[in-house]
Amino acid sequence: MKWTDVTAIAEALYEQHPDVDPATVRFVDLHNWVVALDGFDDDRTRGGERVLEAIQAAWIDEAR
Repeated sequence: MKWTDVTAIAEALYEQHPDVDPATVRFVDLHNWVVALDGFDDDRTRGGERVLEAIQAAWIDEAR
């Protein structure tokens, strides 16, 4: 998984953290959870605010 795999990351986060409201997750925590996902294989430093916003939005959609 790469940072550009926003939907796959959101799905994995939903599966790994089903009881978490994604709208309340801080970006620092979100970044750490993404890089800790099984199968994540990208540069840790490339997860900037824009990509984290996209992941969070996709995760919110997935949680609905």
